[in-house]
Amino acid sequence: MPVYSVKVKWGKETYPDVELNTDEEPALFKAQLFALTGVTPDRQKIMVKGGILKDNSWKGLTIKDGIMVMLMGTKEEDIATEPAKKPLFVEDMSEAELASAMDMPGGLENLGNTCYINATVQCLKSVPELKNSIIDFTSEGFGFEPTSGVVSAMKDVYSRLDKNNNAHPMLLVTQIMSAFPRFAERGEGGHFAQQDANELFLELMTVLKQKLPPIKAENQIKTYSSVIDQYFGGSFLCQMKNTECEEETVKTDAEDFLQLSCYISQEVKYLENGLRLKLKEHITKRSEILDRDSVYEKTSQIKRLPAYLTIQMVRFFYKEKDNINAKILKDIKFPIQLDVFDLCADELKLKLAPMRKKFKDIEDKEALEAKNKRKTNQNEEEKKEKKTEPYSFPDDLGSNNSGFYELQAVLTHKGRSSSSGHYVAWCRRKGDEWFQFDDDKVNTVTTEDILKLSGGGDWHCAYVLLYGPRVLEVEEGDEKMES
Repeated sequence: MPVYSVKVKWGKETYPDVELNTDEEPALFKAQLFALTGVTPDRQKIMVKGGILKDNSWKGLTIKDGIMVMLMGTKEEDIATEPAKKPLFVEDMSEAELASAMDMPGGLENLGNTCYINATVQCLKSVPELKNSIIDFTSEGFGFEPTSGVVSAMKDVYSRLDKNNNAHPMLLVTQIMSAFPRFAERGEGGHFAQQDANELFLELMTVLKQKLPPIKAENQIKTYSSVIDQYFGGSFLCQMKNTECEEETVKTDAEDFLQLSCYISQEVKYLENGLRLKLKEHITKRSEILDRDSVYEKTSQIKRLPAYLTIQMVRFFYKEKDNINAKILKDIKFPIQLDVFDLCADELKLKLAPMRKKFKDIEDKEALEAKNKRKTNQNEEEKKEKKTEPYSFPDDLGSNNSGFYELQAVLTHKGRSSSSGHYVAWCRRKGDEWFQFDDDKVNTVTTEDILKLSGGGDWHCAYVLLYGPRVLEVEEGDEKMES
């Protein structure tokens, strides 16, 4: 018999170990909650992962031991006499009003195969510096110049989403298709054709790079043309060596990037391995000394780390037989916390060392305090004021000064090819709490759910990973000790 033990949260109260039997009608569970809280069944709004509990069915809800069930509703005795303006009870709220009450962000309606736009826009919104720059954007000739129209439409969408309202993104879709006609292609039946979300991601980055100025700082020495270069742009130190001619001089050059690539092969099982594969590759090109084509070894090391690191999982390849971009479903594990120190050039490693030492010193201190607390059986935790350390170098706002990153958003694809299937955005709220943005359906999920997006089947697979800077928190006074 499927009997589960669940937690029920009602206002400030939490009731552990409440029995829930899915063999019985939901009315019995509502009666139990009435006994616990005094909220009559007709005033109860019960939310479970997957949706809202109906009066006569458990269908569509994910029930398992230990899940949190949210009860919203008011006891009869707590209801005051009728005021001049009637109160709005949660059971009478619209979806938009309910989302606002629960502090749930808004989603974006799917206008027919526009999930790739919705997911990309939600992921970009998770970067506060970028979102604020878009909100501050002043249009010059909106409606006439397509790229300005795209940014203005993103501004409009973000302004509405900030009010926890679902948004109808027709203006944004229209402006994107006007600026990039290939996204306006239509399939059978005249509906919009599905598109590759990462291709849109890169196109939007190009537009935003043209339109959004950099953020100014007092000590800034390095200059950037836009907030995109400043916060998303990195650079490589590249060496090109001719493997067939030792006499040829090794050529050293610099290359800029806005995104790293994780190549997927039979040997690759982890994100870090796929990144390393791309940083050491063999290229065939003409050698002036040998006067013929020759194989060169290209080695790349990172010389500038951006605050926000985006990584494309290269899951699609062209399948000539079927004329489609087929998908590699292989399971590739990715970490919540990413350390890219080993991918950096020696000069950058030296610059990263001081902040990395601060991280280690704080971690060692916290480990020692936890050990001492266990020895002395201390249960009470003394709250101390904490401050956050800057994550950028003093002379380079928008950089990463430690090499440590934390996963901030994931753009996933479900399906077998880039021109079909479904895209979804998963964005961190705080700690282990995440939001799943499935078009206009927004749900809360956990870090455990995010780690299941690594692939291996027909479930959602991570396609683009967005890492933000790992921020160091220190107690007041510790920063003097660290310095």
